[in-house]
Amino acid sequence: MITFWNKKRCMMGNQRGFTLIELMIVVAIIGILAAIAVPLYANMQARARIAKAQADIRGMASAVSAWGAHMGVLPSALDLLTAIATNAQNITAGPFMAAIPTPPSTAWTPSGNYSYGINAALGTFTISAAGDGATVSAP
Repeated sequence: MITFWNKKRCMMGNQRGFTLIELMIVVAIIGILAAIAVPLYANMQARARIAKAQADIRGMASAVSAWGAHMGVLPSALDLLTAIATNAQNITAGPFMAAIPTPPSTAWTPSGNYSYGINAALGTFTISAAGDGATVSAP
């Protein structure tokens, strides 16, 4: 039994650990990889917010067009899209959207809502939002 412990102690004495230089190199490599990954992640988040705003605006533009086709005029506010609308022929339709979406983050549009504008003379509308260095609008 004593020879087993002596043999085990001799084998453990021959094993070597990592040197301080090797550990510092590994930590430096991990730091470099983190410095590359963090900006890429932030850029990916900004692109996701822009894509959400684009999808929201496309959906609202479709709903405004459908509401306009049903009523014969464009809605005066986006809130009208969430209610049932009755046109001049007494035909009801809607709601055209379940809820008006909010912009992707608080940095988008100071009011916290998408901006909606109508040009009644031309019969056109614009829905827009700005943030993350981009402006998204439709149509």
